[in-house]
Amino acid sequence: MSLLFSRSKSIVTGKKDKRHMADATASPLKHFVTAKKKINGIFEQLGAYVQESATFLEETHKNGELDPVTTEEQVVEVKGYLSKVSGISEVLARRHMKVAFFGRTSNGKSTVINAMLWDKVLPSGIGHTTNCFLRVEGTEGHDAFLLTEGSEERKSVKTVNQLAHALHQDELLTAGSLVSVMWPNSKCPLLKDDLVLMDSPGIDVTTELDSWIDKFCLDADVFVLVANSESTLMQTEKQFFHKVNARLSRPNIFILNNRWDASASEPEYMEEVRRQHMERCTSFLVDELGVVDRAQASDRIFFVSAKEVLSARIQKAQGMPEGGGALAEGFQVRMFEFQNFERRFEECISQSAVKTKFEQHTVRAKQIAEEVRRIMDSVHVAAQEQRVYCLEMREDRQDRLGFIDKQLDLLSQDYKLKIKQITEEVERQVSNAMAEEIRRLYVLVDDFQLDFHPSPVVIKVYKNELHRHIEEGLGRKMSERCSSSITTSLHTMQQEMIDGLKPLLPASLRGQIDMLIPRQRFTLSYDLNCDKLCADFQEDIEFHFSLGWTMLVNRFLGPKGGRRALMGYNEQVPRPLPLTPANPSLPPLPQGSLTQEELMVSMVTGLASLTSRTSMGILVVGGVVWKAVGWRLIALSLGLYGLLYVYERLTWTTKAKERAFKRQFVEYAGEKLQLIVSYTGSNCSHQVQQELAGTFAQLCQQVDVTREDLEKEIAALNQKIEILDSLQGKAKLLRNKAGWLDSELNMFIHQYLQQSR
Repeated sequence: MSLLFSRSKSIVTGKKDKRHMADATASPLKHFVTAKKKINGIFEQLGAYVQESATFLEETHKNGELDPVTTEEQVVEVKGYLSKVSGISEVLARRHMKVAFFGRTSNGKSTVINAMLWDKVLPSGIGHTTNCFLRVEGTEGHDAFLLTEGSEERKSVKTVNQLAHALHQDELLTAGSLVSVMWPNSKCPLLKDDLVLMDSPGIDVTTELDSWIDKFCLDADVFVLVANSESTLMQTEKQFFHKVNARLSRPNIFILNNRWDASASEPEYMEEVRRQHMERCTSFLVDELGVVDRAQASDRIFFVSAKEVLSARIQKAQGMPEGGGALAEGFQVRMFEFQNFERRFEECISQSAVKTKFEQHTVRAKQIAEEVRRIMDSVHVAAQEQRVYCLEMREDRQDRLGFIDKQLDLLSQDYKLKIKQITEEVERQVSNAMAEEIRRLYVLVDDFQLDFHPSPVVIKVYKNELHRHIEEGLGRKMSERCSSSITTSLHTMQQEMIDGLKPLLPASLRGQIDMLIPRQRFTLSYDLNCDKLCADFQEDIEFHFSLGWTMLVNRFLGPKGGRRALMGYNEQVPRPLPLTPANPSLPPLPQGSLTQEELMVSMVTGLASLTSRTSMGILVVGGVVWKAVGWRLIALSLGLYGLLYVYERLTWTTKAKERAFKRQFVEYAGEKLQLIVSYTGSNCSHQVQQELAGTFAQLCQQVDVTREDLEKEIAALNQKIEILDSLQGKAKLLRNKAGWLDSELNMFIHQYLQQSR
């Protein structure tokens, strides 16, 4: 039973040892590597985001179709962030953990570094004292080489002795010079994790400590003070780290009391010496420098033998037991102490490096992301405000366009009705005025004065001048009676149209409406054409005795009735139907025409009838009068009748003929002018209608221009709103990207930086 228990206990112990070894193989330095990879990825995304934002802002700023939603200062600011992010990304790509080893000459600084690297990378021992700063850095190649300060020439170094020889042969190297030792990562796994080890000359070989600190210490994450455990901390060492502490805020300092294997020769004093060193080192770290408290000091002070560790690790690397060879008593304790130092060192440097290398840049990245987010938010807000304004403007323009269409339709119907009423009133007014003037035509004819003569040539000239006089006189009289009132009505209606349509025009054009639509003086045209109207007038200025038989018949029966009575036949002579000619080539006789025989028969019959009836009438009347009054009275009457005839004959002068001409012309022209009264009224109303319609058409043309401008403005606003929608969406997307980057940075801070505190 006890055997079973012991066996199970050994199995559990074995599992714990394996788990401890697995944990030991997982180096804390990986924490820095993963953090560096993470922050580099974030900055790569940040750079792409800032580049996208800068391009977006520049394109938006140059867009002439939009009101400014970005400023030139914002574009310049984001472009500046682009260069800053690019510079930080380059710095982060080169970032590494750096540990600087300081101490007095021959305290074993190079040996400690070699022990940590499991190989003799740096020259050490008697005769190989480091004479300059050595920077050990990993390289992906398989060959080691040197890079001296200020030179890109690679000096091949295959062994430590060659390295030592190369360093001592270079006379230009001083204590403040820097030589980079590029050692293959395949030979030193510690260098794979972006770790740089800085070896230094002894701090007791120079007084230029301040320049050392400025040149090599400001970017160090951990300082290792390699002291000689066979002595104590010297004032030179303390003075140097006091200077470091003054330049850096609470630097991470480890103290290695090297060559502790010498204590094995005096085991009775080992604990007392260890306690003495511990107290002095603790006092230095806590009381003098103040970089740690007393509880943490024990994790910063170690007692080791770097030479033993290096020898054991080289033997193990060669397949030999690491405890073989001449090793002092207590080696395993010192080996464990060195391993504990390495563990604490790796934990400290990884956490410290993450904080010192990445914290400031992370904060700066958050600031840049926040500033760009703020700019994108302002662009989003500006675009949204401009979009709302454009939507309101579009709605206003659409309402305005709808109002114009509706109002124009209503006004068109209203003005058509009013124009119709005005034209009807003009037609009535002109017709009444013209009828009145026709009734007073005799006054106008009597006012005509021109030499008259019954000769055909003179009468023709007289007619032409009389036609001109009547046309001018009637036109003048009509204008005096109608033009003023008609023009007033016309102008009133035009002004009403302008006042009605003016609200439909832009405010900038309302004051210019009189220039856009000039109103000329309107004059009615009364085109009577008297010469053509009275062209067939035939005057009768032959002498006609007033008591003659023809005159008496015409006086009592009228001209047409007297003619029928005197002629004795009806004017409406029945016409035979047209006969087809015997010769087909000849045209048929026109209907209503009389043959020569029929005309002669009609004339002879009429003359015989007239003569017979006149003679019989005279005989009958003469016999009755003779019986009634006697011959004396008849003779007297005949004498008076003859005297009257002679008087009228003598008074039938040229003046009498002119008066008869004018009287006949007045009667004829009056009848003819009555025929065109309606036409003249319609003509004048048409002129008024054309004038009003022209004014309304000009106003409508201006309204149409306004409508086209509104439609173009609405189309431009639609395009602008579409651009603003796209711009707003892009700004929102970029703003959200900034929020996502900020969350990534917060996650990085929580995962890497807060754990480092």
